[in-house]
Amino acid sequence: MGEVTTLPRGRDFTREDLEAMPDDGNRYELVDGALVVTPSPRLPHQGVVGELYVLLRAQCPDDHRVYVAPLDITLSSNTVLQPDLLVTTAAQASGQVHEGVPVLAVEVLSPSTRHIDLGLKRSRYEVAGCRCYWVVDPEGPSLRAWELEAGAYREVASVTGSEAAELVLPFPVRVVPADLVR
Repeated sequence: MGEVTTLPRGRDFTREDLEAMPDDGNRYELVDGALVVTPSPRLPHQGVVGELYVLLRAQCPDDHRVYVAPLDITLSSNTVLQPDLLVTTAAQASGQVHEGVPVLAVEVLSPSTRHIDLGLKRSRYEVAGCRCYWVVDPEGPSLRAWELEAGAYREVASVTGSEAAELVLPFPVRVVPADLVR
């Protein structure tokens, strides 16, 4: 019989608890000590992630890196997130794990994650100082982008379909939501 994972009772989850979770195809994240478990994504979601990765990777300067989930981003001892896609500096990605807050965190909406991505995750990245946060909805398709200004997110783009978002941060890139869905 294999090992049994015992969940903490009567206290917040920690990064150490998260590391002990089974590799069962679910995505495990922590938000303020609460365990958030979501199923593996569906094809439309993964298609958008792939297309956006290719787009960002093509424009990415040498001193930055682009990664896709799963990759833990530790914002505090009780908040560990896995954005669908992230851009970080080369220095933050020089070891075996990501260090610090990414420059850009991107979430692609799914029915099971919509509320978490637009609310909880957005606010946690904002408080942590993540410079840019994007949310892509494959159903629109649409893109909303925020940039950190004076400690708060300011929306810098909201486009749908074949409209283009001309974004400057974390580096210049043109995103057309319709091009992300095939």
